[in-house]
Amino acid sequence: MTELSVDAPSEGKRDRRMSLGEHLREARRRLIIGVIGLAAGMVIAFIITDPVINFLTQPITIINEQRGAEFTKLVFDKISSGFNLRIRMALSIGLLLSAPVWMWQIWAFIVPGLTKKEIRYTVAFVCSAIPLFFTGGYVAVLVAPHVIEVMSNFVPDIGNNFLNAEYFYDFILKFVLVIGVSFVLPVFMVALNLAGIMTGKTMLKGWRVAVLVAALFAAIATPAADIGSMLLLAGILIVLYFAAAFLSLFFDRRKRKRTIAAGLDPDATAV
Repeated sequence: MTELSVDAPSEGKRDRRMSLGEHLREARRRLIIGVIGLAAGMVIAFIITDPVINFLTQPITIINEQRGAEFTKLVFDKISSGFNLRIRMALSIGLLLSAPVWMWQIWAFIVPGLTKKEIRYTVAFVCSAIPLFFTGGYVAVLVAPHVIEVMSNFVPDIGNNFLNAEYFYDFILKFVLVIGVSFVLPVFMVALNLAGIMTGKTMLKGWRVAVLVAALFAAIATPAADIGSMLLLAGILIVLYFAAAFLSLFFDRRKRKRTIAAGLDPDATAV
């Protein structure tokens, strides 16, 4: 554990007398703990791959009920495809399951070098970003089956839709990650506001561009034929954008009041 010097400032800076070797040893120790946590998460994830695969392939079952039992199948085109798929799933799901372990190790290594104010901002950012990311992932899981079903309708009746297993999983994983990250963008907007880079008024002035970008992103992330999923995703992103803008306006108002209370000109210090 990192030791703090006796004469360290009240804001809690990392002890500057620590040698480079001590920093490296601490980093190595925390890296080892994080890797052990990841390995344990991967083992658990490998065990539960069957129910996860059954859950992810529900769209295939629905499509087969509509188009015939043999219309769509998940194809494993290599001898090692089944094993490779489970390893990839174990890695991605294991990262998720072990997140509390490796995230804590990163946090514990960085936090002695942060001020109390920076720690508060970091905690607020993480506590806001994680729920939003998982909410975005959940929305992606709800939308993905509709995307697959809609795209399967373009396959002619004389054809079959054989889906490569690894490609299918990559599609679901990337879809979830993209939508999840897009849900976190409003948190970055608020962070920029707190850093004094962007005001709430600036965000509101750009609402037309934000709506257009949200609509374009939703149109790219979902097939053009699936209007319902596109509108759902675009609507959620627009709501999150305005929520970030109004929250930034609230923070701007508080900053203005503090500036006036300090006897300064708020317009002169504004961004």
